[in-house]
Amino acid sequence: MADAALAGHRRRLRQRAVVVAALAVAALAAFLLDLVTGPSSLSAADVLHGLVFPEKLGRGAAVIVFDVRLPQALMAILVGTALSLAGAEMQTVLNNPMASPFTLGMSAAATFGAALAIVLGIALPGVPPTWTIPVNAFVLAFGSAMLLQLLGRLRSGGETLVLFGIALFFTFNALVALIQFVASEQALQQLVFWTMGSLSRATREKATILAAVIGCVVPFSFAAAWKLTALRLGAERAKSLGIDIGRLRLFSLMRLSLLTGAAVAYVGVVAFVGLVGPHIARLLIGEDHRFFLPASALSGAVLMSLASIASKTAVPGIVLPIGLITSLIGVPIFMTLVLTRRGR
Repeated sequence: MADAALAGHRRRLRQRAVVVAALAVAALAAFLLDLVTGPSSLSAADVLHGLVFPEKLGRGAAVIVFDVRLPQALMAILVGTALSLAGAEMQTVLNNPMASPFTLGMSAAATFGAALAIVLGIALPGVPPTWTIPVNAFVLAFGSAMLLQLLGRLRSGGETLVLFGIALFFTFNALVALIQFVASEQALQQLVFWTMGSLSRATREKATILAAVIGCVVPFSFAAAWKLTALRLGAERAKSLGIDIGRLRLFSLMRLSLLTGAAVAYVGVVAFVGLVGPHIARLLIGEDHRFFLPASALSGAVLMSLASIASKTAVPGIVLPIGLITSLIGVPIFMTLVLTRRGR
């Protein structure tokens, strides 16, 4: 009996590892497809050949591939990874399947920070003008997460944090609406475009910074996988195993605020990725966070890359804001997941 149970456990581990590997392959395929898609006369073979032999590309083609498409494709993968991983941790520590950086106010806080820079010209001292919008967005997103944690410590419990997060969401949205009311026509247009989310501002420098943030955060997230899995068994069970839930929640909120702030700072508001990605991973993997966290990150990367492709192909000759695409794609996917889970 024990041998059969051990064999079954090992079989489940292998199956989960295969799913994660398949998601990694899907993310790579989506990245390459995103890279070869775009409004230009370059063929897929030209782009892929140019990546391997850049000296064979003409000057104009090299600019398109390395200065436009490659940074945007990389940024799509990185933003999807960051938001979905943040959503996975948030849903676990708050024990709420509806929790995500978008629904709990972090994206709204980042939008408010961007609005301060775009409309009112308010920025931190010493920040270069080209960095005022992303820095403001990052600082406000990080600050909202810390405020959420502070409020949560006054009254412990994941439900309380969710309610505080919803309150922050509506508060920051109201503040953004107030700034829009007093904004000039040009500033209002820029702010509205930012709130829709766009990869058009992506550069190799920004992609490198976001990759560095993810690289610094991911090891700590994966190191906490066992504690997060134990937390899914219930707060009392986790406490009986010696887990400090308050400390776990604090460091988790710090990690996901870094991921959300850095991602939203560069591309604007992107909805549903941090909500749908973890649900897809949970459906495929289950609650073992050793596999659930990487599966969530990869699911988000695939979703963002597919959204990037759709934004460039939905309307010929026009690149739509990616935030609109993720919302349009995310709603039916999320409803399907909800109905599927209820059906089971």
